[in-house]
Order: sequence, then structure tokens, then C-alpha cells
Amino acid sequence: MESTRGTVAELVHARWGDHRPGLWCGERTLTHHEVAGGAAVRAALLTDLLPPGAHLGILLDNTPEYPLWLSAAALARAAVAGINPTRRGPELARDILHTECRLLITDRTRLPLLDGLDLPWGSPRASAAERGGVRLVVTDTEEYDALLAPYAGARPDSSRATPADRLLLYFTSGSTGAPKAAICTQGRLAAAGRSLAGQFAVRPDDVHYVCMPMFHGNAVIADWAPALVAGAGVALRRRFSASAFLTDVRRHRATYFTYVGRAIQYVLATEPGPDDRDHRLRLGFGTEAGAVDAAAFERRFGVRLVEGYGSSEGGAAIRWRPGTPSGAVGPATPGLVVLHPGTREECPPAVLDPAGRLLNGHEAIGELVNRGPSPFEGYWRNPRAESERLRGGGEYWTGDLFYRDADGFLYFAGRTDDRLRVDGENLAAAVIENILARYEGADAVAVYAVPDPVTGDQVMAAVAGAFDPAGFAGFLRAQPDLGTKMAPRFVRVVRRMPVTATNKIHRALLRREGVRCADPVWWRPPGEETYRRLTGEDVEGPLVSPRGALPYGGVGGGAPTTRGEAAQK
Repeated sequence: MESTRGTVAELVHARWGDHRPGLWCGERTLTHHEVAGGAAVRAALLTDLLPPGAHLGILLDNTPEYPLWLSAAALARAAVAGINPTRRGPELARDILHTECRLLITDRTRLPLLDGLDLPWGSPRASAAERGGVRLVVTDTEEYDALLAPYAGARPDSSRATPADRLLLYFTSGSTGAPKAAICTQGRLAAAGRSLAGQFAVRPDDVHYVCMPMFHGNAVIADWAPALVAGAGVALRRRFSASAFLTDVRRHRATYFTYVGRAIQYVLATEPGPDDRDHRLRLGFGTEAGAVDAAAFERRFGVRLVEGYGSSEGGAAIRWRPGTPSGAVGPATPGLVVLHPGTREECPPAVLDPAGRLLNGHEAIGELVNRGPSPFEGYWRNPRAESERLRGGGEYWTGDLFYRDADGFLYFAGRTDDRLRVDGENLAAAVIENILARYEGADAVAVYAVPDPVTGDQVMAAVAGAFDPAGFAGFLRAQPDLGTKMAPRFVRVVRRMPVTATNKIHRALLRREGVRCADPVWWRPPGEETYRRLTGEDVEGPLVSPRGALPYGGVGGGAPTTRGEAAQK
């Protein structure tokens, strides 16, 4: 059942009168009608507090208040800035101020994050005529109930909303510089929901399990929006939990979920059981699971994972279709090309062996560029970042590395920020990670660059799980697609892979710490094939790094971990 409504406000309004259960969170259940009514109450409050087009920030976990306020903003023609609760101090204040939030919605568990922030606080009861100040609204208080009480009985009204109304300001998780707030209008979010609902045949009796954080675009665009379009139910998990994943899925009879980053690895690291296939899940949709983990997930749980691609900003998208080879995201649509970032020439097709292993990555990998129509709607107050995305008369440069096979299918190869340059050769971290993921001792792998003593980079890998230096060296020698410059010079053995709030590997932290970290580090000296423990004397030596090139700190401490211990979350 697919809606053709052009605004999110109309999709919210359409659920008025639908008394089926529609939203679950913990012990709380709301019908679709109650969600629409609750959104109408909050929209009426917003209309009194803020003028159309104003911004409110949401600093919440995945509680029912999150979709209620998203829906309210759509009805009131306001825009929501998802505030990342892992940000702290000046960075957190910067996000709130940069997106010009006039209202900040939070709860008591998040109030300590706001202590001492340099923000111009205002009164939550102030009218729209009062200018300036960030008005704080705390949802789990008696004052909040009193604030909403005058609007009880409000009915949703979507008549004033337009597809061009700004609805979302969501921060992209770039690894360098301050996060950029991408703009998403009601029309684009509704269109994305329609596209995914159609692609995955979402029905009104489906239940979407939202376990990724709603301040991030993945949960809202790829999970909440298609459910709203189809009238499907939504089951919220306050914060992602690998150990609770299967319990939640069964309890809510969930049929669909989305994931980002390492979430699939965390679920796979839980203890297998004889009833792992006792559920209604039919599909998982997300990014960065990798072919190895996707296959393992389907074998264990009987659930197919579809690796999709859509730049957070909406500038380019790849849609999976039947017949897509294992490891590929989908076919290139007209306008999508893979360009060499220096010459801007199209990269030659990838050469793959019978097992699908990439044999010419040094020339086939380039940046994905959209030369066709792009729904990119810009960044909030950041023209410099926009100019980096839009080049050459409207080309949208995604910042993501891909390669394309002879049949036109595209394969993700990482972020441009994750490119390494070793002995004059450009390498993609994601390609090396896909190879290292075959190592049976690894629960999770991350590859990143550390400075070379002379020029360029050296390859470093972080491995969560059991690590045997001799076995690892033998494994590397046996990989036919591991180029001579791809083998890690350093291996950091971690108990738990550091991740961001969206479960993506925290590469910036790994790069920053380099070899000078508290975890044990093994290294392969130049000209040798075996690994040995890195010592303080090694770190200060000229073969590892020039003095001062890497941050100072502890060197190779701790003890190696055992398999399974590292990937639990």
C-alpha cells in the first residue's frame, strides 16, 4: 500500500483515525491515531512558540517523543535538527547554535550534557514574538505535561505544508572538520519513503524495528519514512543493543530493520542459539556490513541483508536489484560514474577473479560522481562545503570511493578520507578491510593510514578478536588479491572496536592515536614477513615514525584479546 502524498505532514495526517497499534517502545504502545493526535498537540504548541520555518533541536534517545516531534514539525512547517548526544561541551553547543535552534527538546537523562554550555537560554513558554534564546523543553516532567495540556484535542492539519518546506537538518559524520548539517525537505523525505516502501514491498502489517539512533539520517530516512508511507508499525529501541536484538525482534514481530557500520558484527558476536531463526524478520537494509558478515547473518538468522547506498545529502543513490553480484551495491544508473580524483577521467573497469576478488584496485578505484539530476538540497549555512560537493557545472562528488565491473555494477571501496598512499600508490582502506575480514580470528577489522617516516602513509589495521602473529602473516601470504603494498605494517589488537554514535568505526580516533596507544601493537619490520610486538624503542626508531609525527601516549600496552570478547556491545 503505497502513498502518493507529497509531504510528510500529509503522511502523518493520513494515520488519523487508524486505530491499529502503530508505535512500540518498552512497555508503551500507541496506535497510529494516537501518534497523529500527539503530533497535532505538539504542532499546535510549536505554532504558538515558533514562526514557520524555524528550527528545533531534538536531544533524545529513541523514545516515542522523537517520532512525535518529527511528525509535529512536519505539521507545523518547522525543521528538526538531530543533536548527537555523544558530542560534548563546545562541540555540542556549536551544533545547537549552528543550526539556529529556537527550541531544544530533551529529557532528564540528557540534562547533564547541557550543564555549563554557553547557550542563550530562553523561556519554554515564550511566544513566537519573543526573539532570541534557546527555549528548553524537558519531556519527562510535570511542566511538560502542563505545557501540552492547553492543546489537548488538537487535530492534525496538513493543508499548509508544502514539499519545499525544510524538515530535517541532520549532521553528516565526516571524519574531518566540524559536522555539516545536510538539509532535507518534506518532499525529499516523503519521496525517499515512497521509493523504499516500493522497493521492499512494505505493507501495513509490517513492523519496522528502529534500533539505529534517530538523530542520524539512516533511521529516519530508511526506516521511519517507509513505515510512515505504508502505514506500517514502528518499534523503537532506546539505544542499540546487540544482546537484545533478537528478543526485541521477536517481541514486536518485526519484519524489517536498518543498520549502519558495525551493528551486524555485534549481533553476530552474540551467542548462537537453536532458535535463531524463530522470528518474522524478512529483510535488513543498511551499509558497511560487508559481504562476509552479510553471508554469515543470512546463514544464522535466515535474513537477507541488502547493502544499499545513498549519500547522506541525497546527491547520489544506488538501488539494489535482483542479479546484483555478491559484494556489489547495485548497477550504475545514468549519470553515475567513477572518476579519478586527480585527472577527473573515468576509471577503467575492475578486473575480478572468479571469486570476485579485485585485482586492479590501484587503477579501478575512484570517487563516485553523479553527473545526472541530483536531489542534493545543500548544507545549512555552509557554502564552502556545498562547493566541495558540487563541481564542474553541477557534478555531485560524493566523497565515496567505488569501482565498477565490466557489467556496470558498482562496489563500495570506502571514503575518500580513508584513502592511503603507500610508496606512491593509492589504496582504499575498505578493499584491504574486505580481505582482512576473511581472517578467522577477526571479529572486526579497521584499516587506516599512519605517517610513513619519509613520505606518504603506512598501512595500520585494528583487529578485534584473537590475533596470532604467525598465523596472521601466513593468512596474508595466502590471499591472492592482497597487493604487495596492502599488507598492514602495524596491527593493533583491541578488545572493542572504537565506534561513533552511529556504530561506524571511529577512524579519526584510530588515526590520531596511531601506534602510540594503550592496546598491544604488533609490527612487521621492513623486509620481514613475520610480526613481533612493538616496543617503545621501536616507536622511537626511524623505521616506525619520525619523532613528533604521531601523537604521544602509551605504547603497545595491554594483553591480546580472545575471539568474541571484543565485538560485544
